[in-house]
Amino acid sequence: MRCVWVASAAVVAAFACGPRSGADMSAAQKTAIADSLKRIVVAAYDLSKPDPVKNLMSLYPAEGRVISASGGVITTTRPQLEQGIKAFWTYVGQNMRNPKWQWTSMNVDVLAPDAAVMTSTYRVPHLTPAGMNHVIGGAWTAVFQKRGGQWVIIQEHLSDVQSNPNLPMNPNLPMNMNPQVSPNP
Repeated sequence: MRCVWVASAAVVAAFACGPRSGADMSAAQKTAIADSLKRIVVAAYDLSKPDPVKNLMSLYPAEGRVISASGGVITTTRPQLEQGIKAFWTYVGQNMRNPKWQWTSMNVDVLAPDAAVMTSTYRVPHLTPAGMNHVIGGAWTAVFQKRGGQWVIIQEHLSDVQSNPNLPMNPNLPMNMNPQVSPNP
């Protein structure tokens, strides 16, 4: 009888633990996680909402290490990351008139039920304080982990698109991250 109980407990434990890797997950499970992450990120980067710094910081864990690489600088703590986001908003963000954060691509790989990575490209068309059209943009890779039922970013890397006269700066055109120069006919 004891063997039956042990075998039953082992089967229950195996099913209770659920999938441990992306290979064990169905396509529907992966799609649901990817869609959830996309919604969370789009909501946090909605610049029409009040308190953009707070909204952006909602993507990160309240405690523990957070690695962020941007502009040649690495931060390893939430306070350092928040200081960087506040500096961006103070010196760049609040000077943008009518900014609209646009995601030009979002690629999510679900690694496990509690881990995923998103690599995205974005652009932010806006007006300068002088009323001129301007666009900033770049690429962002973020590693997400599910902690306490919430998806949070534990590592990220941002790379800005440098000023390049070959990139379209019209805010109504899509940003081409890899411009191809075509020969004149």
